[in-house]
Formats: sequence, C-alpha cells, structure tokens
Amino acid sequence: MQNQNVKTKTGANRVVITGMGVISPVGNDTETFFDALVEGKIGVRKTEDSRFAGYKVTLAAEVLDFEPEKYMDKKEARRMDRYCQFALAAADEAVKMSGLPLADMDPFTVGAIIGSGVGGLTTMHNQYDVLFNKGGETRISPLFIPMMISNMAAGQVAMKYGIKGANFCVTTACASGTHAIGEAFRKIKHGDLEAAIAGGAEAPISEIAMGGFTNMKALNTVDDPNLGSLPFDARRQGFVIAEGAGILVLESMEHALSRNATIYGEIIGYGATADAYHVTSPDPEGKGAAGAMKLAMKEADVCPEEIDYINAHGTGTPINDKYETKAIKDALGEEAAYKVAVSSTKGVTGHLLGAAGGVEAVCIAQALRKGIIPPTVGLQEKDPECDLDYVPNIARKADIKIAMSNSLGFGGQNATLIMKKVED
Repeated sequence: MQNQNVKTKTGANRVVITGMGVISPVGNDTETFFDALVEGKIGVRKTEDSRFAGYKVTLAAEVLDFEPEKYMDKKEARRMDRYCQFALAAADEAVKMSGLPLADMDPFTVGAIIGSGVGGLTTMHNQYDVLFNKGGETRISPLFIPMMISNMAAGQVAMKYGIKGANFCVTTACASGTHAIGEAFRKIKHGDLEAAIAGGAEAPISEIAMGGFTNMKALNTVDDPNLGSLPFDARRQGFVIAEGAGILVLESMEHALSRNATIYGEIIGYGATADAYHVTSPDPEGKGAAGAMKLAMKEADVCPEEIDYINAHGTGTPINDKYETKAIKDALGEEAAYKVAVSSTKGVTGHLLGAAGGVEAVCIAQALRKGIIPPTVGLQEKDPECDLDYVPNIARKADIKIAMSNSLGFGGQNATLIMKKVED
C-alpha cells in the first residue's frame, strides 16, 4: 500500500484495531459479548452474594464463569485484584486475535494504557476489614498496595508481554476506558509507539461501592432485573453496577499492513473535555460532552451527517440521559441528530464504570464490521426529553461506515472516540 494510504492528510500515522478482548456480564469473549448485545440478553441479575444481604440495591451485572487460571498462573492470580485479572484475561484474547509479533518488536515501541475508575476497591475493603477486625496493621497483606492501585493492570500487562513503551493508567471515573484508548491512539498517531494494548478494567461490586453508590442515589433500587437498567426510558431511576474489561490492540496502519494483519476498524478521532460544573451531575446544557464530540469530529475530519451510529454513555440515570441527548443535538445539530442511530448497550451490560468505554469500543468496532447496531434494551416508555432514534429493543442492520462512542465521568470528564470501517 502506498505511503499516502497509511498516513493521514497531515502526515501522521493512521491507527487501526487488530485485536479485541472482552470479559463482561454477558460473555467472556468478543463474539459472545457482541451476540448478547445484538440479541438483548441482559446481564443484570439479582445478586446472590451474601455480602449484600439486607442492602437496598439487589441488582448487579456480575461476570459469571470466570476462571483466572485460564489466563494466568494460580499463584499470580492470588496476587491480583479481580479488576486486574479481568484486564489480563481481556488482553489475552486481544493479543492472540491480533497476532502481534511482540517477541520480534522493539519492546519500547509497544505500550499498555489501561483505565480504571476505582482500581482494587475490593482489595481495599478486605484489608480495611483486616485492619479493624482481624489483628490490626501487622496483619495487612504486603501485597495490599500493589493489588489495590489502579495502574497495576497496565503494569501487569506490560510484565506479561515484556513491553516497555508508554505504560500508565487513566483514572477519569466512567470515562477512564475511553480516555485510555484515546491516549493510546494519539501515542501511535504521533509516532511515539507502533502498537498499544489499551482499554479499561473494573471490579467494583463490593460492599463499600454498593453502599456508596446507593446512598448517593445513583443505583436503581428495583428488584426486577428487566427493569434495572433502562437507558433513555421514562421509567429510569439509576444505573446497575457492573464489572469486566474491554481491551483493544492498536497499531499504526503501516505496521499492521507490513505483517498482513487483519484490521477490524480504524480510530480516526478523539475528543476530551471537562464540564467544570459539578462532582457528579453532567452540565445540564451538555456543553462539555458536546465539545468532546466536536473535537473528535474535527480530528476525524468528518461532518455530523457522516456519523452513522453513536454508542451513547446512556447510563439510565434521570439526568445523564436527557443531558447527553441535549449534547448530541448540540454537537451534531438537530437535523443530523434526529437522523443518526443512537443506542446504549448498558441496558444489557449494566454500567462497567471505568471499563465501560473499553467494552463499548469493542462494541462499535464489531458494529462496523458486522453492519448491525445493537439496540437499547428496555426502552418501552418514551421520555419527551429523550427524543432521538435510540434503536429500541431490536437490533438494526445498517451499512455503518463511521461510528462514535461517548463516555462521561463523575467530575465532568468527557471522552469521545470515532471509528471508521476499513474496506478491503
């Protein structure tokens, strides 16, 4: 392929996806995960975990049938928090899918950038219990700190694969995974890396997180799993906490083509902004989120009418969904906004917090590849303030060329990615 085809108009590297990996409440591999999104098989369930007996919130979207020993040594697994295990498992699938010849590459040209909103929260909770109830500070595990810190997923991935390029964690609450992928995209685009393992991982289903999110009235308190996560529906009352990981392998187009890699999509734009408004509420005018979408479209050099699909943040909270709707209208203009297909896959997965952007990036890459838009499951009652085309309940076949994914985090931190289908 000629040089102009592997570079952008400005001479920067084009960045493509060559591998994907998922651990989720609806499947522990990419294909199972995406099939569940398309078929509307919800992963929200009444938790049977005895830790939550008597809690107001009874629903969670937990990862089932996960055996860390499939992906790592049993001793290593015991030395990692669950979120870190998820990251390594998803990376395992993504790297195998990519066929990335890591042994033959300069290790300083490959990075790992993996976001997490809360890191090893379960480990922290358990060690607090040790501190106060089981013997004091002398009984605290010497592995407590490395198990708890949020950057350890990126560190563990680097150690597993021997990669020595840019290695860090992005912690921007529910925007962490999208920011991580965006930062990896930029590192490759501007020549700092040839390839990167990027995404998000989270395992927040712990007593302290359930209690905290419940008391701030963020979680839905209904008992029926089918009514737990209702993005854009008039009956929505809050999100359902979830866990898992979504990881991509990114490469420069030139590097991918040089080894005849299969290309699953191209990242062409990334936007990051702040609301500077409130610790938990999005800006009611949606200006920050709109700004992230506008920046991503500018970098991608696409106009609003060219966006075929938006995977919305769509958490199912009363304020997020109406403010994000307003932001989409602002960013695209009302004419284009009313024509674009929008869906939230959190009706199926629940909200994976810092991992949400990772699994949703996998979603839009698969949507581009397969020409099908996953639906917004649970959307039955229209909200007049949420009046876009949310693809309710039934997947839609479509010739998607360009897709967008939004992630909005507590603290007013917004991130948007734009992907493009790569034709043979």
